[in-house]
Amino acid sequence: MNLLALESSAAACSAAFCRDDALLAQSGQNSGLTHSRTLMPMVRDLLKNAGHTLQEVDVIAVAAGPGSFTGIRIGVAAAKGLAWGVEKPCAACSTLASMAWPLAHMGVEICAVMDARRQQVYNARFQGTGEGLLRLCPDRAISLADLGEELKNSQKPQILVGDGAVLCYTELKELGLDLRLAPPHLRFQSAWGVAREALELARAGRLTDAAGLTPDYHRLSQAERERLELQKQRGITP
Repeated sequence: MNLLALESSAAACSAAFCRDDALLAQSGQNSGLTHSRTLMPMVRDLLKNAGHTLQEVDVIAVAAGPGSFTGIRIGVAAAKGLAWGVEKPCAACSTLASMAWPLAHMGVEICAVMDARRQQVYNARFQGTGEGLLRLCPDRAISLADLGEELKNSQKPQILVGDGAVLCYTELKELGLDLRLAPPHLRFQSAWGVAREALELARAGRLTDAAGLTPDYHRLSQAERERLELQKQRGITP
């Protein structure tokens, strides 16, 4: 199965072309340019340099959330456009599960975290089985305090991945938890992780079409929260 994967949920942006779980080509950058400028040229050049065409892709996968609202919208819109043009199925991949896949071979508990601001993180926890991932909780937005209590009850070493890993390590280490930072080259989002999660979705029959591909933000945007708060203050029912 040929998979084209897109990752634009945070500051870095990447694309990968895989055959099953084998990485054939990957391109990425963290240059500060907006994903709307970099993602589609990256995909075009990736396929060209790999010697493949979009028609040869079987599944188009994207990190559908959680993460940066803008980044997720750009990635999902790009995946929808690509899939519509060649009538290919899509995989809406959890950003958090995708981050955990590069460590699945280690057989340890993996705590995927992204900074959600306001003393919260987007989080999911996984057990690496050596060959795959066992999900321990759903994707969620959780306070650092609540996550710390949960990890304390686990009483197992935790490998932290994601752009919130250093934040969690700094804030929660004082609780006496056995926390370990994944090495930098495995800590952050990558399109290969998205492709690997997409392979699991495909095997489970959980693909969708371009029309059904939607972002999964996990909470309201700041603008939406402020609008609802203003309505509440004015006594307006949403």
